[in-house]
Amino acid sequence: MTKPAKTASLTLHLLRHGKSSWDDPGLPDADRPLTARGERAAGKLARQLAHEGVAPGLVLCSAARRARQTLELILPALGAPEILVEDGLYAAGAPALLSRLRQLPAGIREAMLIGHNPGIHELALLLAGNRAPASLRERFPTGALISLRLEAATWGDVHRGGVVTRLLLPREL
Repeated sequence: MTKPAKTASLTLHLLRHGKSSWDDPGLPDADRPLTARGERAAGKLARQLAHEGVAPGLVLCSAARRARQTLELILPALGAPEILVEDGLYAAGAPALLSRLRQLPAGIREAMLIGHNPGIHELALLLAGNRAPASLRERFPTGALISLRLEAATWGDVHRGGVVTRLLLPREL
């Protein structure tokens, strides 16, 4: 008797940047930095990610300053992923983010996307579908991370029905 073929899966981590500052109203939105609270939360998240052995092969990061700062603070915990900082991820909606993910190379089995609301929240809900935790349906706070196991052989095959394997909220770290 032969065993059924195991379904291929991918792992995706969606991270909303840390809490950002509104102290300078003249600063363009994309240039707003993290607050001290955002920096502390990213540090706590980094320790948790290192503890859990999260090691994406690729990190896609918005070019906005607060997203890049979040990446810098968690990067030591992630091993040595390839980093792509992209302008198109700033203010992108869920369809654009999903389209970008579907372009990832087949050799990447685990990836992280660092972005912004509402797009990152909408993408999490789209991919998790009815499996999304109740707390996530309401909001995706700054500094939060959700990990999904996606039943797909390639990124081009990614669709609804991902399984949430991790939900880390800054207030719980």
